[in-house]
Amino acid sequence: MNFLDALYLEKTMPGCCTGTTWLAPRGRKRLAAVSPVDGETFATVIKAGAREYEQVAAEAARAFPLWRALPAPRRGEIVRQIGLKLRDFKLPLGTLIAYETGKPLQEGLGEVQEVIDICDYCVGQSRMLYGMTTVSERPEHRLFEQYHPLGAVAIITAFNFPVAVWGWNAMIAAICGDVSIWKPSSKAPVSAIAMQKILARVLESNGLPEGVFSLLVGDRDGVGEQILLDRRIPLVSFTGSVDSGRGVARKVGERLGKTILELGGNNAILIGESADLALALPAVVFGAIGTAGQRCTSTRRLLIAERRYDEVKELLCRAYGSLKIGNPLLEANHLGPLIDLEAVKTYNKAIKAIVAQGGTILHGGNVLKGSDYASGCYVEPTLAEVPGHLPIVHRETFAPILYLIKYSGDIEQGIALNNEVDQGLASAIFSNDHREIEIFLSARGSDCGIANVNIGTSGAEIGGAFGGEKDTGGGRESGSDAWKAYMRRQTVTINYGKGLPLAQGIKFSLRDGEV
Repeated sequence: MNFLDALYLEKTMPGCCTGTTWLAPRGRKRLAAVSPVDGETFATVIKAGAREYEQVAAEAARAFPLWRALPAPRRGEIVRQIGLKLRDFKLPLGTLIAYETGKPLQEGLGEVQEVIDICDYCVGQSRMLYGMTTVSERPEHRLFEQYHPLGAVAIITAFNFPVAVWGWNAMIAAICGDVSIWKPSSKAPVSAIAMQKILARVLESNGLPEGVFSLLVGDRDGVGEQILLDRRIPLVSFTGSVDSGRGVARKVGERLGKTILELGGNNAILIGESADLALALPAVVFGAIGTAGQRCTSTRRLLIAERRYDEVKELLCRAYGSLKIGNPLLEANHLGPLIDLEAVKTYNKAIKAIVAQGGTILHGGNVLKGSDYASGCYVEPTLAEVPGHLPIVHRETFAPILYLIKYSGDIEQGIALNNEVDQGLASAIFSNDHREIEIFLSARGSDCGIANVNIGTSGAEIGGAFGGEKDTGGGRESGSDAWKAYMRRQTVTINYGKGLPLAQGIKFSLRDGEV
C-alpha cells in the first residue's frame, strides 16, 4: 500500500509519542489495526500504559511554561507550518483515513482539508485573542478582561473523524498557549500516528520542546481514566457517546476541571410544503449516507409535510436504488463499510426494532454478502417509514438508516417533532416560505446548536462554532469564539487615581480619615 509508505508508517509501531520521541516498552499490549474495507490487518500498534501516560503528562507539564511564553503570533506561525506540511501529505493521509475508517476517499481528503483549513483559520486567530474593555463605576479606574492559557488540554477523539476533530481542538489550543495530549479512538489509531509523524517534522525543524503535541494510543480503563482524574489537565475535550460523555463530565467535574463534550446527534431535516426538492434531495441523501451514517451530524429523521410526502418518498426510493456500495477508495462508490462488525450488529438490531415497533422498511435493511464485501462490514443504506413516535426513532443509531416521518404541514408541529428527541446537535429546514424559516430560527424554533436553511445537517464549516445542546453536551469547538474555552478568563481593574473609592458606594474609614 503506497499510501502507508508515503506516510513513513511501519507494520508494527508504537502508539505513544511526546512530540518527536516515540515510547515503546517491551511487553505492552498490542492493537491490531483492521480495515473495514477488506478485513485486512494492515498494522499493529503498541499501546501505551500507565507508565507512558506519566511520561507524556510530565513532558506536557514541562513544555507548557515554554510554549505559553511564545507570543501568540509565533505560535500561530507554527500552526501555519503544520498546515503547509499537511498539504504535502494530503493524498496519502486522506487515503489512509478512508482505508482505516471506511469513509469514501473524497471524505477522507476532505477531512485532511478540514485540518488544513483550521490551521489557516488559527493563524489569523492567533492575532485576535481579544479581551474586552468596559466602563468602571469608579472615577479614574479602568475595567477590562483578558485571557490566559489554561495548561495541558486532553483531546479524546472518535473513529469517524480521526484527525479533523483533533485539529479543531489542538490547533486552537496551540494558538491559545496550551499544550495538548491526544487520545485517539482505538478503532482508528494509525491515522493518528500518521498525523503525529507529520507534526514531528514541524516540531523538529523549529526546535520545539517535547510535550507541546503528544499522542497516547491506549485503553479506556488505563490511559483514558488517568486523563479524567489528572488535575494537571484543566480541560478535557471529549467526542463520543452520550453515556461515555456523562462519565467524562462526572469524573472531570468532581475535580472541578472543564469539559468540552461533543456527544450524540439525532438530527432532523424538515421538508416544508414550499421546499425545492432539487436542493433537498441530494442534501438528504448525503446527510443520511455520508460516512455510512456514522457522523454525529448524520441525518437520521426526515420530517415531511403531508402534501409533499408521497413525492419525497418516491424520489428517495429511486435515489437509494441508484447508490453504489463498495470499496470507498473507488470514487464511483457512494457508500463504504461500517467501522467494524460490532457496528453491523447495532445496524441489525435497529432494523429488527423498526419492524417490531410497527415501521416499514422501504429500501435496504440487509448486510451485504460476497467477495466484494468480504470484511462483513457493508450494509445497505436504509429507508424506513415510521408511524408516530417509535422508541427506536428516539435513539441514535450510528448507521445509514433514515426515518421518514409525516407531519401535517404546520411548521409548529414540524418543530415539535424536531425538538422531541433528547439530542440537540444539528437541524435543517428546506422551505421557500420566509415565515416558516424565521419561526424555525426563532427562540421557539429548533433547539439544536446548529440550524440550517436549505442545506443539510452534515458538513459544518470551520468558521462557525460547532456543538449542540441537551444530550449532545453543550460544548463548542472550531470557529467563532470557541477559542475562549481553551483559556482562563481574567477580569482586571486598574486604579490610576490617588483615591481609593469602593464599588457600590461603600464607605470604609480608618482612624486617619475616610477611605
